[in-house]
Amino acid sequence: MLLALSSGDRATLSIAGPNMSKTLGISPVELGWMFSAFAWAYVLAQVPAGWITDKLGAKFSILVGLVLWSVVTFLMSGVGWLAYPFLAMLALRFLLGVFESPVGPAAGRIIAAWFTSSERGIAGAIFNSAQYVSLVIFTPLMGYLDHRFGWEHIFTVMGVLGLAFSALWFVAYYPPAQHPKVAPAELDHIRSGGGLVDLGAAPVRSAERVGPKWSDLAEVFRSRMLVGIFLAQYGITSITWFFVSWFPSYLVKARGFSVLDASLVATIPAIAGFVGGVVTGFFSDWLLRRTGSLSTARKTPITIGLLMTMLIIGCNYTDSTTLILVLMSAAFFGKGFGSLGWTVVADTAPKEVIGLTGGVFNAIGKTAGITTPVAIGYILAATGSFNGALLYVGLHGLLAIISYWVIVGPIQRAVIREKPELPRPAPIPAE
Repeated sequence: MLLALSSGDRATLSIAGPNMSKTLGISPVELGWMFSAFAWAYVLAQVPAGWITDKLGAKFSILVGLVLWSVVTFLMSGVGWLAYPFLAMLALRFLLGVFESPVGPAAGRIIAAWFTSSERGIAGAIFNSAQYVSLVIFTPLMGYLDHRFGWEHIFTVMGVLGLAFSALWFVAYYPPAQHPKVAPAELDHIRSGGGLVDLGAAPVRSAERVGPKWSDLAEVFRSRMLVGIFLAQYGITSITWFFVSWFPSYLVKARGFSVLDASLVATIPAIAGFVGGVVTGFFSDWLLRRTGSLSTARKTPITIGLLMTMLIIGCNYTDSTTLILVLMSAAFFGKGFGSLGWTVVADTAPKEVIGLTGGVFNAIGKTAGITTPVAIGYILAATGSFNGALLYVGLHGLLAIISYWVIVGPIQRAVIREKPELPRPAPIPAE
């Protein structure tokens, strides 16, 4: 639910955008920059957010972020009253990105703490699928609010929902070692399966420094495996950002839908993405049990899914609304099926800096949120067509596939801060 809500809040502009642009006189390029402002902040804040999450834990980091980003979402409803609404929305979208930044790093810690290695595929897939739940639930709601009450009310309702959920998060979430209803036997089961159950528990007092070190960041980038995973996430996220930014506008401007109809139609690919996102977790964990190879279990569904995302390019060669929805749904199913990134982070991040690694992973991935909306805005301004935009998005799936097979190599947990072995005493010569 947390990812669903955060995804819904960052997608508010995609639904409000067409009518807001008409009302406030915002151009396609300006709208692209407004989409991008969120990603600029999200990228810049990811590494600090990962460090803070490792230091303070997932529960507190998410609570503070959730309250603040919900307030910012609510304030977006008032930009039409200001002299410079474009600049006001840029600033608020930037703040939204800052305050949502703990979500990814916290997710990496939660998955690593609560699940064994053989269960992380399903856990990561369900977590990632929440973004599609967001599109299925919140997109029709936001379309109705826009149609019935005006675009401003998209932001007010989503802001209030976020504040309500922050209270539920505070009451309901615990790390494994502190959960009042988790039995010691269950903790032992998770721990024996590779789960890091003590993440987020109160630290034991010791002279040793607790928490991540900034020098660990260099160690993370020395891992070819992790760098390849980061680059692949950039490609995958570019596909995501088309759907959460320009897809409704594509349906309205290129295919002639109304905003309300577009918000309803957009749920069809979202449902396909949700199904793909859930199925891939079961498939990946089944492959792991069958083959015993973490690399095979993670890379195979990623490759199949990302090949399917390239079907989006086929929409350039048909005017059939039905075929376009089929191709978009297949591409979105593939995107969900290929999105095991957070599972891979939970599998590979050094145990001392899972939050920091997740922050880097998310920062590099969300760089696509900076480039993709703006690039599409300029493509539209230059060509007046979405054809180049769909080609641009589809080829990013190929980039991610190449990265996993050429750069990443075997998938395994990275190790840092290895203590050098003490020299063994020289053998005593026999007399």
